[in-house]
Amino acid sequence: MTRPFALILNQGRVADRTDGALVGARRVADALSSLLRREPVVVGTPEPARLDDWSVALPEAAGTLAGLRAAVQEAIAGEMTPLVVTNTCAASLGTLPSVAEHHPDAVVLWIDAHGDFNTPDTTDSGYLGGMVLAAACGLWDSGHGAGIDPRQVIVVGGRDIDPAEGELLAGAGVTVLSPTESTPERLSALIDGRPVWIHVDWDVLEPGYIPAAYRVGDGLLPHQVAALFAAIPAADVRGVELAEFEAGDAEVPERVSVELIVETVQHLLR
Repeated sequence: MTRPFALILNQGRVADRTDGALVGARRVADALSSLLRREPVVVGTPEPARLDDWSVALPEAAGTLAGLRAAVQEAIAGEMTPLVVTNTCAASLGTLPSVAEHHPDAVVLWIDAHGDFNTPDTTDSGYLGGMVLAAACGLWDSGHGAGIDPRQVIVVGGRDIDPAEGELLAGAGVTVLSPTESTPERLSALIDGRPVWIHVDWDVLEPGYIPAAYRVGDGLLPHQVAALFAAIPAADVRGVELAEFEAGDAEVPERVSVELIVETVQHLLR
């Protein structure tokens, strides 16, 4: 039996270096709200993007991260499935510890061109979003909790991974699937009937479909992501996070991208 979705929209800055992702999250949440006929729980207040280091961005985002964790906790307590629409992957610092607490047996599908597995000691960019999964797995202390077993994490579509980050991923036991390896059959075999928490950064796609701030070529196509979703039994989904849609792109009409996101995600909302 599937549970109803609790729609959660993040509007607080969490290390944003561009302004489009907060707008994009709002656009997607509006579309999903119409589809689900459910008003979103809104967390945070928008602020302008800045180019800052993780050590500055993290404490500034404390209130937003706490709000996201509370919203996810409330959804789970109400026997609903969190559907979180957010700006940056760094917002998952506030959600993944709740996954570890309430669904310790869940597989975390990190559908992303990047591993987001750097630490303060390995990051070259200082970008908080590139460190979030490592924090959730306990490789460094974000101050917002951890508890995710890295052996239950599958990075899907990963292809832009720093050498030191790759060593951390391998050492921790994270499974990394390249785009060509990210098939429904392979994913189903790895999940092996376990519950799943799904995180999507739209940069996992080949550029030109759903704009993201950090674009990487040779990605998955939208129908391939939809096929991955369709292969996951709806009753096994414990939560969904959608991140990094960059609104205002000059090449791809915003309306088209939002429609494509909804069309793709509908395979999880059945």
